Amino acid sequence: MRFSALLCVFVISMFTSTAQVKMKKTVNGLLFTERSDSVLLYRNKLVSIDGKFTRTHYIHPLWAPDGKILTEDFPIDHPHHRGIFWAWHQIVVNGKNICDGWELKNFSQKINDLQFRALKNGSAELKTEVEWASPNLKNESGKLIPMIQEKTKIIIHPAVKNYRKIDFEISLLALVENLSIGGSADEKGYSGFSARIKLPEDVVFKEVAGNVLPQNTAVVSPGYIDISGGMLKNGKPGGVVIVDFPENPGYPQPWILRAKNSMQNAAWPGNQLVQISTKEPLVLKYSLLVYSGEMKGKTIQKMLQH
Repeated sequence: MRFSALLCVFVISMFTSTAQVKMKKTVNGLLFTERSDSVLLYRNKLVSIDGKFTRTHYIHPLWAPDGKILTEDFPIDHPHHRGIFWAWHQIVVNGKNICDGWELKNFSQKINDLQFRALKNGSAELKTEVEWASPNLKNESGKLIPMIQEKTKIIIHPAVKNYRKIDFEISLLALVENLSIGGSADEKGYSGFSARIKLPEDVVFKEVAGNVLPQNTAVVSPGYIDISGGMLKNGKPGGVVIVDFPENPGYPQPWILRAKNSMQNAAWPGNQLVQISTKEPLVLKYSLLVYSGEMKGKTIQKMLQH
């Protein structure tokens, strides 16, 4: 893996008006902080349980504004779930299901490059380049053939009032012909951008029009899903908003929501397969708004216009 600190030049005069989100390397990954507060940890090391559910390239922990950890990794009920992640059940080459990136079956990711940049507005930008592979796809000499090149950009913004915005841009380019991805083959169709969040007993899901009740199958909410309740320390109110942007394919993307023991998921493309081009990458954009207290729908929509 190559790590580049491109353009990582700190000029004090640039940052006098706002706090700077900073990054430091740790034994577990890249830790992003603002002042003395931990924001998130990007996992660039391989981790597993007894050699099972091996994963890398995801976020955990994600911290709330008051310092409480919001995400879970290796939960007992679904040990393949992993903080903030994006993955697909079906990865198909020439009509054959090669591997399962969601449940981490016959699937691996290799991080080839990481680039960090401190932005003038106080944000931090992390760019990653990752290859997907499977032991079920090898050349004649037995060497793994990379299937997909993923380039992802994550921008962690400084906290503003009671919230912080984190942007994701995920770009997928096929490295082999006739490759498709899809969600679970059942009626749920889950896969894609996901958040495994610790849920309080009083969890509430809100959409543009108001409260929404989780269903066994996907629900529709244009723009975002707001997950809230007593998520902070001592049961104080807070939440996480997951944003789906109009330029995304299939917008508004459907949502798989769960009130207990599971992830929250922008379930695209559902149980159908979508072919990934070897020439033009598929681009997906999402944001997280992590907040304390309450967040009104009008406030969310106003923030998303900037």
